[in-house]
Amino acid sequence: MPKRSERHPYLKGNYTPIRTTLSSVPCQFQGSIPDEFIGGQYVRNGSNPLADDNSHGALHWFDGDGMLTGVFFERIAGCQGARPRFTNQYVLTDVYCATRKNQALYPIIPSMATLVDPNPSRFQILFEMLRTYVIVCASLLNLIARPIKRVGAANTNIVHHDGRVLATNEIGPPMRVVLPSLKTVGWFTGSRAEGEGKVTDDSACEPYFGGQGIEGFYKEMTTAHVSMTCMILKHKADTDEALVYQPRVDHATGELILFHSTFLPPFVQYSIVPAGMSPSGMRLNQPVPGLLSGKLMHDFGVSSHYTVFIDCPVSLDPYKVRNNESAVEYNPQGRTRLGVFPRHAPERVRWHETSPCIVIHTANTWDEECSDGPRIHLLLCRENSLAPLYTMGCLTPPEVVCAIEPESRLYYYQISDEITQQWALSVIPFEFPHVPRHREMEAAQFIYGSSMTEGNFASASVTGIRIDCLVKVNVKALIQRGETDPPLQIHGAVDTRSIHQIIQSTDPDDPIQVFKLPSGWYAQECSFVPRHRGHGEDDGWVVTYVFDESQLDESGQPKPDSRSELWIIDARSMKDVVARIILPQRVPYGMHGNWFPEDQIKSQRSYRELRTE
Repeated sequence: MPKRSERHPYLKGNYTPIRTTLSSVPCQFQGSIPDEFIGGQYVRNGSNPLADDNSHGALHWFDGDGMLTGVFFERIAGCQGARPRFTNQYVLTDVYCATRKNQALYPIIPSMATLVDPNPSRFQILFEMLRTYVIVCASLLNLIARPIKRVGAANTNIVHHDGRVLATNEIGPPMRVVLPSLKTVGWFTGSRAEGEGKVTDDSACEPYFGGQGIEGFYKEMTTAHVSMTCMILKHKADTDEALVYQPRVDHATGELILFHSTFLPPFVQYSIVPAGMSPSGMRLNQPVPGLLSGKLMHDFGVSSHYTVFIDCPVSLDPYKVRNNESAVEYNPQGRTRLGVFPRHAPERVRWHETSPCIVIHTANTWDEECSDGPRIHLLLCRENSLAPLYTMGCLTPPEVVCAIEPESRLYYYQISDEITQQWALSVIPFEFPHVPRHREMEAAQFIYGSSMTEGNFASASVTGIRIDCLVKVNVKALIQRGETDPPLQIHGAVDTRSIHQIIQSTDPDDPIQVFKLPSGWYAQECSFVPRHRGHGEDDGWVVTYVFDESQLDESGQPKPDSRSELWIIDARSMKDVVARIILPQRVPYGMHGNWFPEDQIKSQRSYRELRTE
């Protein structure tokens, strides 16, 4: 862990938290805003801790309070055009509101870095656990701040489901927010969101993530930095915690599919929330059999008819800290397993073994019925190193992790009775994948993602990930090429060119196209906005926040007047920036975002009240 005098790499440069929140500030822009953007909003979630230094001890990029940053393309009455407006707001979680009122409480929850430390101190962890226990109990007794009933930060993703926009995170249920203001309504626990209506006696019978009582509390428990806390808070039966980091929304059926990961048997709970809250379609807290221990599961795959769980050889056992052992352990000699089951029947899961790897994000999953049974196709970002989990917390990875040459690639798996195909589509670094939302769970032709000209996502995490390339991959073409001339299973790749060779390509039909940012400029995760009545799946635009690091001072910190921009890029050519929205302030590098069209904004469910600090 760094000395207190050293600044954490995820608190430096454009990772530095921003303190100013703005509401609906008009933005200047250059270029032409496409008609498809009118009335819509792009929103990105991310960690923005209230403390902007690491003097409080351990800190990890996954810690921190959720901040939503959006650009709303306000429709101009009486003419065909849009006025971009910038808004950024904290998600008003229990932990944020308590800390905001009394910053001496920061940090309330132990850092992720504390729990994944390869050389943990059980006395330090015990102290932090007891501190959390005292703070939470005091808040519930109204002795300090406001009651802390849930410890989620809502700092990772933002999705739309059934008239609600939900900010999600690994350590709690989703938090409903409202577009375009980005104001907070309240926790969504499976049946309703706080703030939507008066809670009645009947509402106690409504299904929600986890279930009733202490057993339900344990089912709701999630990853490392809250699993420890739950051991001292287990008497709090009214807490609703669910792992909903990367929920999937089926745009055909309206179903919200998510899972809850815990360190107690059966280790994974699986939930489906239908549109319209139909009781017949709701399936909450279903166990997924076949897991023998707690695992760190970050994402999963969902097709139109099947679900795929990814069991990597990364165990989660917080009780190990009693012996001064890390709660998280990676076994490079272990096996990764892909568990496939019909969407509504997790009890029918079938596990398929493959070589060990780390999967943080899946890209797309689709299925097809063949004469010999169903065939599942899975695209994901496959990494062979767990190093970023440590380096994002300024920790030195264990020797078994450091011994592996890191790589991060877009991989393809085909599964029937067994895994029949498994290889990389390309050798270039590839992460933060995005499939156009209207093509999810189908055989989409294109996948968009992030890359870099130097290093890869595992190695770059030491000093802070910087994305200087956005990539469009014609996965249909590369899969066809791979099936015709299969590369070496597991370690092979269809396209073996480097990122620099691909950038130099002049072939308009190249299956991999790269938008290279100008020198010193860096992007964030991108989203795709389709053209109305477009010709081809890539007929539309890619949108992302960008930052020019020449705005950093000599010490590497952002100057007070630093600004970010929102770029709208032609997705067909991956070369032309059709519009640049000049934002009133900087947008720190963050997590995941989404594009919300005008109809989703206008059709949001009503609510009675908003949360306040």
